[in-house]
Amino acid sequence: QVQLRESGGGSVQAGGSLRLSCAASGSAFSDYVVAWFRQVPGKERELIAAITRDGDRVDIADSVKDRSTISRDDGKNTVYLQIDNLKPEDTAVYYCAADTTSYPNNYYVATLRSDYELWGQGTQVTVSS
Repeated sequence: QVQLRESGGGSVQAGGSLRLSCAASGSAFSDYVVAWFRQVPGKERELIAAITRDGDRVDIADSVKDRSTISRDDGKNTVYLQIDNLKPEDTAVYYCAADTTSYPNNYYVATLRSDYELWGQGTQVTVSS
């Protein structure tokens, strides 16, 4: 079974950057839609970025648009999330998740947390002002 592991979180000052990594075990990872969610205590887990197989479609949430990039390196079984110009409101636990459903086209991105079957353990990002 494919397992996901996030890394790259930490504490950073506002205006700084982080690159989060989601490394997967298992060869089927390249077939999955992979997404990044984040969650703060007391709030719903928020989908902030997703990338389809081969990177044919990339979605970025408005909350991080224009300062975030999601990319994948299937040779390394890794998906990255780069966030620049970090703000205190970006403080959260960041999770990567994979949707293992095989869709008829490569442009569908599920938006519900329940659509993603595989999850990492999360990595904390703390942004100080």
